Amino acid sequence: MELDIKQMMLEARDEAQKITDEAEKKAEEVLREARVEIKEKEEKNKKTEERLIKKEDFLDKRQIDIDKEVENIKQKLAEIKIIKDKTEALVEEKAKELENIGKLSKEEARKEIMEIVERESEEDLLSRMHKLEVLSNEKIEEKAKDILATTIQRLASAVPSEIMTTTVTIPSDEVKGKIIGKEGRNIKAFERETGVEVIVDDTPGSITLSSFDPVRRQVARVALENLIADGRIQPAKIEEAVKKSKQNISAIIKEKGEQAVYECSVYNLDPRIVAILGRLHFRTSYGQNVLQHSVEMSHIARMIAEELGANITVAKTAALLHDIGKAMDHEVIGTHVEIGRRILQKFGVSEEIVKGMQAHHGEYPFETIESIIVQIADAVSGGRPGARRDTVENYLKRLKELEAIANEFPGVEKSFALQAGREIRVFVTPTAISDIEAKKMAREIAIKIESELKYPGEIKVTIIRETRITEFAR
Repeated sequence: MELDIKQMMLEARDEAQKITDEAEKKAEEVLREARVEIKEKEEKNKKTEERLIKKEDFLDKRQIDIDKEVENIKQKLAEIKIIKDKTEALVEEKAKELENIGKLSKEEARKEIMEIVERESEEDLLSRMHKLEVLSNEKIEEKAKDILATTIQRLASAVPSEIMTTTVTIPSDEVKGKIIGKEGRNIKAFERETGVEVIVDDTPGSITLSSFDPVRRQVARVALENLIADGRIQPAKIEEAVKKSKQNISAIIKEKGEQAVYECSVYNLDPRIVAILGRLHFRTSYGQNVLQHSVEMSHIARMIAEELGANITVAKTAALLHDIGKAMDHEVIGTHVEIGRRILQKFGVSEEIVKGMQAHHGEYPFETIESIIVQIADAVSGGRPGARRDTVENYLKRLKELEAIANEFPGVEKSFALQAGREIRVFVTPTAISDIEAKKMAREIAIKIESELKYPGEIKVTIIRETRITEFAR
């Protein structure tokens, strides 16, 4: 029993020793880990402290730089204030000097100073103005040229200039006696039926028909040609021939009107408008057939509207109908634009189309983009080479009027109209006109030409200011 107890005590001691050793080992391990962790934290804190110190140093330097910058700004502001004060003092001194020397008022002195500054800054202002003008004009002209070039290329139609003759060729001068008839009864009957004056003169091989109405003139021409071909010229035959001619011309008018609206793809027009439009087939303007001109304009307006995203239907319809008043201007009082407006309004054409056609000669303001397109199409169609003709007298008169307008301006030495009146070059006295004044004069001349002259297309105004210095070596 005692041995058992001792054995148990020994085992207990061994167990206690074992537990103690394990506890000491764990304690040492925990202590070692704690020391490592403490060391890491110390190193981390040290690094954080170093970083904070560096940051503080950086902030201190930054604050110093900011303080220096603020000081520099204060110095510059002070310098600017000094310069401003000096400038104001110089201006005031100059004003007092001018006022004292020239006995000028304050307002007069101010004007004198402004003129001096303007003269000194003229070159800089001109260069800046020229640069801005060139840049803006280049962009605008490039876009406009693209649109017009695309439009003209797509149109690509060759329409010859026409002159509707009023002369009827006769096989022999003996026919003149038959046309006149006994005691002039045939010619009187013919004039009464047609409303056209028949001129029988000494011109061999021809008879002239005169009338303000192109349709009447055409009816008379066809009737007279038929009578001459038939050979039997008497009042009854004249009445029959004129009646038949009117029917033929009416059919032609209707056909031409329908062909025009079909070619331009313009629909839903009143048949009476189509009939009036067909009358333009017998009307010319400066030798250009008005109906063909209107059809060409409609195509041009349509293509420009496509390029600009405008209302295509309104643009092409307004262009086709823009000169419809010319079919009636010999019968109704008013300009062809005003007559055309009344015709379109009477037959229920939409207000957008009326606005589009009424401004093509500047009688009404441009209220829509389509009205501008119609005006451009009119200029393109009428101003292209070979489209229109003019008499020598009117041509020379227009050139003289163009030069006269330029010569009215002070400082102009001479002027020359060039390129069939599409350009005018104006020579000015360099001592009397400055560069800025020359630019202003060019604009004023252009405005005066626009308001006083009628011309197709556009006129280029060029001001030439040059100084020539001549010396002789002897």
